[in-house]
Amino acid sequence: MDELANQFFDRSMRLDPLAATLNGLVGYGPGYPDYGPQGRTDRAHLRTETLSALETAQPRDDVDRVTIHALRHRLQLESDLYSADLDVAPVNNIASPVQWVREIFDNMPTATPEDWQQVVERLRHVPRALESYTEGLREAASLGKLASMTQIREAGAQAEAYSELKGPLGSLLTHDSVPVSLREPLEDAVTDARQAYSSLVRSFHEDFAATARDTDAVGEDAYRLHLQSFLGAKLEPREVYEWGIEQLRLLDEEQRLVAHQISPGVSIRESMKLLNEDPARRLNSTEELQHWMQDLSDQAVSELSKDHFEFTDAMRNLECMIAPTQDGGIYYTPPSSDFSRPGRMWWSVPEGTSRHATWEETTTVYHEGVPGHHLQFATALANAGELNAWRRMGIWVSGHGEGWALYAERLMAELGYLDDPGDRMGMLDSQRLRTVRVIFDVGFHCGYTVPAELGEMLGGARAGEIWSPQDGWDFLSHNVIMDPAVLRFEWLRYMGWPGQAPSYKLGQELWLDLRKQVKAREGDQFDLKHFHSRALRLGSVGLDTLAHAMTL
Repeated sequence: MDELANQFFDRSMRLDPLAATLNGLVGYGPGYPDYGPQGRTDRAHLRTETLSALETAQPRDDVDRVTIHALRHRLQLESDLYSADLDVAPVNNIASPVQWVREIFDNMPTATPEDWQQVVERLRHVPRALESYTEGLREAASLGKLASMTQIREAGAQAEAYSELKGPLGSLLTHDSVPVSLREPLEDAVTDARQAYSSLVRSFHEDFAATARDTDAVGEDAYRLHLQSFLGAKLEPREVYEWGIEQLRLLDEEQRLVAHQISPGVSIRESMKLLNEDPARRLNSTEELQHWMQDLSDQAVSELSKDHFEFTDAMRNLECMIAPTQDGGIYYTPPSSDFSRPGRMWWSVPEGTSRHATWEETTTVYHEGVPGHHLQFATALANAGELNAWRRMGIWVSGHGEGWALYAERLMAELGYLDDPGDRMGMLDSQRLRTVRVIFDVGFHCGYTVPAELGEMLGGARAGEIWSPQDGWDFLSHNVIMDPAVLRFEWLRYMGWPGQAPSYKLGQELWLDLRKQVKAREGDQFDLKHFHSRALRLGSVGLDTLAHAMTL
């Protein structure tokens, strides 16, 4: 079984050299996937072959049983998306070739002449990568699956920023470590890459604006499949919507209690205003933010590795970085397979933003780092003796990964790390964000009506009306304290990436349910540290597979 999974992984990496680089693998070349029709067909052919081979696969042990379950479920879901033409040339502000083609340079080493030669080689492939993406956009238009004008406009703005000399590609020229012998080739390659992004911007406006959809909403049937893909579990959108409404009510009550602890008699928003005015909770520059992130992350690794989680020495290295972009995103990139490149959390600070509040962001560091994403990825990577390459590096299910990271935020409160009312309010604000976007994401994409029962929590959203983008903005603005530039990024993200945003809160709930089930089975023998280690050592499998694996 490991041989079959590893063969699939190897062939997948050959079709996607970008993923191979992210995994720290050599021998797959400096190129990019084919983002056009041919690449889509090649990936579908590989899935079909592998699914056929799985029909006769015989497990030797429980590890094989989990691999078969995980691989079959993942490939079938991807095949279903392919059959429905829901995997064609995505366009959005966070997870599309517009971002992927550029972001890889953030994770490529630049310490030696050999490193810079690899950077130059990859830059030379940028024009063809974006050309294949344009071919994919034409296919999407022919199938009636092109993204909305809103997403095309936003992705176009990002591409335009990448094309500028002062943008993140141009900034490669400012590195002191560029060898003299490669400076001219680097300048030429950067120029060609920037021009390729300029060409993409023109294509967005001249070739695709006229055929763009007039709405981001995908409809209930497509949404059901998107949601299942992000969770690795099948849930009904209407039931998820009603559940999200009830969760928001409960969170609002919890936040009111914490607001009273901060200052008796104040509202939730008033308590947050008091926290923002506290100079002890304020960071006044991007540099202060980076140092604070690193210190808090190092402390979490040091303390949690003593009693609560299992760490190898390599897993302890986690770097906190300021991203070269300014779009407001916060994200994590995993270590290379041999840990020579460490795990990193990245903060993309919007232009003009210089002040940050520690009460709001403490929980974010736990989410992106330890015990969140870094612990999750690093545990699977370190389990090379048990997991094949696909299980360690080839699968990422958002409901599992983002659900774990949100579960990790609550867990830190459970372990006593968020006893300070301000830090706890920050965690609850994070939970509230993930809850309100369940409501908006499901409601908007499925065409449901704005729930009147939420009353004043709706903000300016129109009760009883079908969700519109403006309703979503008013609802989010009322419920989440966030820099307006970052909130706008989030709002656009939900509309352009259907089904992903709810995977955090739903994934957290399924992790909590699994913990309760295992505890009920094991009774007095239940050990929380062992539960976490056993579950994380499985890798990022779908949530149905996770539940199945924990019964073996």
